[in-house]
Amino acid sequence: MTTETETNTDEDHVKIFDTTLRDGEQAPGFSMSTDAKLIVARALQDLNVDIIEAGFAAASPGDSASVSAVASEIEGPIICSLARLNEGDIEAAARALEPATKKRIHTFIGTSPTHREAKLKMSKLEIIDKISNVVGFACSLSDDVEFSPEDAIRTERDYLVEAIEAAIDAGAKTINIPDTVGYTTSEEIRDLFAFLKENARGAEDVTFSTHCHDDLGMAVANSLGAVRGGARQIECAINGIGERAGNCSMEEAVMALATRRDFYGLGTQVNTTKIYQASVALARVTHNPIPRNKAIVGKNAFAHEAGIHQHGVLADRRTYEIMDAESVGMPSNSIVLGKHSGKHAVASRVKALGFNVSKQKIEDIFPSFKRLADTCREVTDADLVKLVTGNAQTDGRAGPWRMRKTELHVDFEVDTRPHARITMEHDNGDRRTVTHEGEGPIDAAFAAVCAITDVPGRIHILDLHHIAAEGIVRAEAVIDVEGHHFSGKSEEVDVADAAVAAFVAAINQAVAIRGGVVSDHNEAKVS
Repeated sequence: MTTETETNTDEDHVKIFDTTLRDGEQAPGFSMSTDAKLIVARALQDLNVDIIEAGFAAASPGDSASVSAVASEIEGPIICSLARLNEGDIEAAARALEPATKKRIHTFIGTSPTHREAKLKMSKLEIIDKISNVVGFACSLSDDVEFSPEDAIRTERDYLVEAIEAAIDAGAKTINIPDTVGYTTSEEIRDLFAFLKENARGAEDVTFSTHCHDDLGMAVANSLGAVRGGARQIECAINGIGERAGNCSMEEAVMALATRRDFYGLGTQVNTTKIYQASVALARVTHNPIPRNKAIVGKNAFAHEAGIHQHGVLADRRTYEIMDAESVGMPSNSIVLGKHSGKHAVASRVKALGFNVSKQKIEDIFPSFKRLADTCREVTDADLVKLVTGNAQTDGRAGPWRMRKTELHVDFEVDTRPHARITMEHDNGDRRTVTHEGEGPIDAAFAAVCAITDVPGRIHILDLHHIAAEGIVRAEAVIDVEGHHFSGKSEEVDVADAAVAAFVAAINQAVAIRGGVVSDHNEAKVS
């Protein structure tokens, strides 16, 4: 699988214009501070996108500061600011972009009948005159200007050509055709781009761009349709975030072009191995987790539970995977053990955990595995260790440690660090209590657990979900212990209790697997 950093000619290179920090951030629940925007901007720099639309400088002093911060730090991509088609907005964009080595002003005005009549109260001629004058003004402040006729898809084609020609004549180098309300289809937009490239005067001198929204769930398909019609720039966002249902998903569009280069004959310069890293960075700074079933970067994107699929993937992952997980920077494909799994998957996972067991042992534990799988959504590694070793605890633990007492302390009025006092008991009767400081009380609790168990665990992922209807918090912790990952789950009434319990479950799994636990009959040995 290509990392899409190959050298492309202008004809076969599709530019990636990332608008996560502008259109993406406009979505409710996705607002970002300047520091958060810089984290995402660095991830976009690592991805090697062509253009970063860093914000809407005239929208607020904070947005202007964010654009300026990105323009000051990020090298490589063109840094862009959006601006309405008026001189004040354009001047604000130019000021914010001043520190950038490569900069672009992106200006827009509505052109559809709905926008002309309901929002702008302007005639067709007035809008054309404004495009000519103000795009020209923008070009006097920047060598790189992009123009968008907002709601282009619902604009009359002959009038859309007039608007585009006015912008080209005024000096715009990129013409973006936005499907502002997610209304078009892939066939329609392909035909529209082909029509514009053929009929707009000066079309051969500019780059045509597509900007699609996902109101009907077709933003990626429509963006790719536009590319087939002649667009050579896709405007998109990480994880597909954006106004209403979102924008074209950057990772989906890029990987569609990479995976089906045989069909599109086009590529990008994106380093695809950095996609997952960027997706996770955005999820963390916006506190919006990646949906499990999200294409390319979701937890299930390279996971398999069905026995037939698992057998095929274990034999050759190309049977059910059209791309490598590593090509987008994700861990290798995941075999999820559940009620649909077969013996091949169970045997493979047991071996991966370090156990050297016979085929008969797998036959013996498989009925118990199926009974357990029918009662839960997923059979964890800890569950499998218990089945293989016959070492199941009455409280469901895979390892030797149980919580006895948790005390978390944070005092906002006194200048002391948050700390936690944790008491745990080992199956051998050893009872230990440790007090530890941390960045927060839960972080302190994790550190205390590690000190008690003598396991150097670091939290890698912590997912917390409050189930209001059941009055519980479900937690899943993935910890890193000397380069190996172990997971634990819990259900508690309190958020902190759930987080600590999940962490302890992961520690127990690490102890059980690393310690080479064996059954009384010595049937399961760690290789």
